[in-house]
Amino acid sequence: MEDYDEGIAFLGNWGRFQQMIFFLLCATAVPNGFNSLSIVFLGDSPAHHCLIPEGLNITEEWRKASIPTQVVNGETEYSRCRRYRLDLISNFSALGLSPSKDVNLSQVPLEGCSDGWTYSKEIYQSTIVTEFDLVCDNEWKQPFTTSIYCFGVLSGSFFSGQLSDRFGRKPILFVTMAIQTVFTFIQAFSPSWEVFSVLFFLVGLGQISNYVAAFVMGSEILTGTPRFIYGSLGICGSFALGYMMLPLFAYFCRDWRTLLVAMSVPSILYIPLWWFIQESPRWLLSQGRVKEAEAILRGAAKMNRVTVPEVIFPQTEGEQKQCKKEEFHGFLELLKTSNIRHITLILCLVWLTLNIGYFGLSLNTAKLHGNPYLNCFISACTEIPAYTATWLSLQYLPRRPCATISMLLGGGLLFFILLVPPGLTPLAISLEMIGKFFLSSASALAYSYTGELYPTGIRNTAIGTCSTASRVGTSIAPYLIHLGSYDKNLPYILLGSLTIIAGISALFLPETFGLPLPDTTDQMPKIKRIKWQRLSSGQKHQPKKGRTHPGKILETWM
Repeated sequence: MEDYDEGIAFLGNWGRFQQMIFFLLCATAVPNGFNSLSIVFLGDSPAHHCLIPEGLNITEEWRKASIPTQVVNGETEYSRCRRYRLDLISNFSALGLSPSKDVNLSQVPLEGCSDGWTYSKEIYQSTIVTEFDLVCDNEWKQPFTTSIYCFGVLSGSFFSGQLSDRFGRKPILFVTMAIQTVFTFIQAFSPSWEVFSVLFFLVGLGQISNYVAAFVMGSEILTGTPRFIYGSLGICGSFALGYMMLPLFAYFCRDWRTLLVAMSVPSILYIPLWWFIQESPRWLLSQGRVKEAEAILRGAAKMNRVTVPEVIFPQTEGEQKQCKKEEFHGFLELLKTSNIRHITLILCLVWLTLNIGYFGLSLNTAKLHGNPYLNCFISACTEIPAYTATWLSLQYLPRRPCATISMLLGGGLLFFILLVPPGLTPLAISLEMIGKFFLSSASALAYSYTGELYPTGIRNTAIGTCSTASRVGTSIAPYLIHLGSYDKNLPYILLGSLTIIAGISALFLPETFGLPLPDTTDQMPKIKRIKWQRLSSGQKHQPKKGRTHPGKILETWM
């Protein structure tokens, strides 16, 4: 295992086998893109006001005046949750009084929308908000619906990572893809909000789990430059492609039930991939299943048309005795040593705060001025250059400073939005999209960085655990965005502050640039403690023999 990359060097980096694995695994991430943020359209709340029954015998003038108006963000609109008492309105109309001349409407008592609501169909035919009346007293269900989904993703991230390390990458990848597809389809027939929410939780169980399994599998099978491309522009770019397809699906499927069917049915095409995608040989070796790993590699060599050595993984007698399936510890392995504990805690903090920012800005696209379909598409498009930048940084730059700078810039730009005058909405949207560019780049980098820090036996568990922490963040994000209804600046202040905290905490992680993937705990990079040394006045100008030059200290940090 220590010489795994050297042992499979005979395959090359980019033969037909690697190309097949690369593109097929990338393809599995496309449905994640349009499923993960589908709530942007499924749960959007169009303009609405109290329903005035058609059978109510009042004049057209009184029908138009029966809803009070209010000023919101400088614009006059109908009240969403109140109307004038209809019994009084009916009496005024029967007496022939005029609402503008004979009656002072400010003195007329108000009542709730006991007959329901009228929703604008300018953008949507229906959403779960219009279908189940998730407004006014039930408005709390809007962000809670998203949080239920995130709780499902959280649970799936935690358990699927451990199951993947125990039973293999391939079975968990396809099982979680099936869970996501089947329950998304069933969700389209939900008779109530309660049923929809339960099914949404189950969709969340599979949603990110198959993405993590595919990411880890590709990172373990591919080597060299293709691994860097796969971990950034490859699988993340495929996610962004699915994200870009979401507004296209939603534009042509204005009804939420039709949209769910349209998102789930294409996933049937992934069933044949079971016979093309192979299990990770690196994981098989970590489980002591050497013959199975060698069989896959011999098949790969045949596909690449290269010569296979007679023995791919030569072992001494002592190594053969040790080559047994290790006892499964799951999450507890992440707490085994001081080094692993510190790395895990820092990464969980980074993932949590990063995803609050990323998911918060993504959910906010429907609330921006302008066309929600176009805003969502632009938001998705910012991720392609972000992942391209991540690929280049993974190829040529150290991980730690790249992650820190991306998060500090992303968080800082959100604070600049607060300085934009109210009349310059395009500038505010541009700053938000640039901020999302840096957060997307940092999120993609976090996946690769985390995978490089942990050994093979617990790599999927580690990424699953960090993903679990991130889903705590995404569960909080809807409520942070909802704070914008009280003060539009609050979400940006909170998102910017948390992202800057994440950027600072990333400074304490060990560097992995130029190092091979660790296969054992002993091979993990170590956190280096910062030591400060006081220099005497004579030492400040002339470094003594054996003393590290300050430039070398900076070089070590980089």
